[in-house]
Amino acid sequence: MKGGLGNLMKQAQAMQENLKKAQEELASIEVEGQSGGGMVRVRVSCRHDVHSVSIDNALLTDDKEVLEDLLAAAMNDATRKIEQVSKDKLGGLASGLNIPGLTLPF
Repeated sequence: MKGGLGNLMKQAQAMQENLKKAQEELASIEVEGQSGGGMVRVRVSCRHDVHSVSIDNALLTDDKEVLEDLLAAAMNDATRKIEQVSKDKLGGLASGLNIPGLTLPF
């Protein structure tokens, strides 16, 4: 049993190191969310830091509410993309960790 616990601890430590590397990598990845057929674009890191916002000049003459809705939609698009990238990067990290009776949400 002691050997099994030691092996489990090594697996957990390796998983923790891999998780840290993946999180650092995610911080450097940017996604682009857009709405209005690309009239509103936002570039956001996978840490949810907004790096840029681009609004087509044609929207500046529209109602403020239209612009607000399009900006919110572009941010939501970016957030969904971040979730997918994060899932892809982090999803396999726990696959090598075998703990009987434990089901991880990855």
